[in-house]
Amino acid sequence: MSEARVTREGLAGERPGRDALFGNGMDGEGARRRRGRGRRGGERRLVPDAEFTSYYGRPVIKAPSWAATDIAGYLFLGGLAGAGSVLAAGADLSGRRRTARAMKLSSLGAVSLSAVALIHDLGRPERFVNMLRVVKPTSPMNMGSWLLAVYGPLAGAAAASDVTGLLPRAGRAAACGAALTGPAVAAYTGVLLADTAVPAWHEGHRELPYLFTASAATAAAGMALLAGPRAENGPARRAAVLGAAGELLMTRLLRRRVGVVAETYAAGRAGRLLRAAEGLAAAGAAGAALLGGRSRTAAAASGAALLAASACTRFGIFHAGVASARDPRYTVLPQRERLAARTEEARRVAALGDGPYDDTSGVIAT
Repeated sequence: MSEARVTREGLAGERPGRDALFGNGMDGEGARRRRGRGRRGGERRLVPDAEFTSYYGRPVIKAPSWAATDIAGYLFLGGLAGAGSVLAAGADLSGRRRTARAMKLSSLGAVSLSAVALIHDLGRPERFVNMLRVVKPTSPMNMGSWLLAVYGPLAGAAAASDVTGLLPRAGRAAACGAALTGPAVAAYTGVLLADTAVPAWHEGHRELPYLFTASAATAAAGMALLAGPRAENGPARRAAVLGAAGELLMTRLLRRRVGVVAETYAAGRAGRLLRAAEGLAAAGAAGAALLGGRSRTAAAASGAALLAASACTRFGIFHAGVASARDPRYTVLPQRERLAARTEEARRVAALGDGPYDDTSGVIAT
């Protein structure tokens, strides 16, 4: 019986086929031919680049099971309430009594409906009370629960005092307290969403709080234009322009900075809602600036457009997050991009002579 001898060039006495490679494919005649081709015009890839797939095509994380009417409505109403209290205090201190009363009542109604939506999503009212058993500064949900617990009574006391005329000093103090806590109520929901693993929200953790604050200002200005008299709507018209400009700017920055996840903000239901928000915000701000001081009808129409713009923004952000959680690409690809960026940074630092580069871990070896 003869015994075949295997060498690094293949079987002894045998000539490999045209495309045959042995061992690791980097030695032998085939490898020399590939190196020759690389010198003449680059290597020819024998295996195509792999496309991203997930385990059986299933999502990497669980998509939020929240109802849009509950949570997106909670986001919108909370922002309207918090920013509305700021406008109410300013109107009260500047002598715009009718606008101040309208904003106090709208803030009380908005925060009440916001709490109803949150409790409805939780399923049982005692779950909200249980969140107040501890104080945990690292938990946006816990801090938000305490904010609502403090802000809600203040907004209620300010509205009750204004309507009844009782305890005016206490009512004004409550209005100022609601104005101080209002911005936090308007912004914390952006922090709350960004603190989750949902890609569209987590990747936008720098922009979401600012976007939600600007959107809240847009909604509150819209409510002041809609509910307040024309003679008192000067500050509301200026707030409408600033809020709409901030909302449009932060939406653009959010889409630019979140990388591949920006696709979820431009496609499907989220894309339609955010495009509608941009159009409504621009139209509402223009109407408020140009016609709001001349016509009560124009002021009311501009206010309604601004309210709708803010609502569309909150619902669009919500649906973008759900869509990003359902597609595993938006969970894995940003992670790969961050790993590649860290690896490149470590390689760059190693090239400067600060330390050896460990290619197996993507860090500088110590």
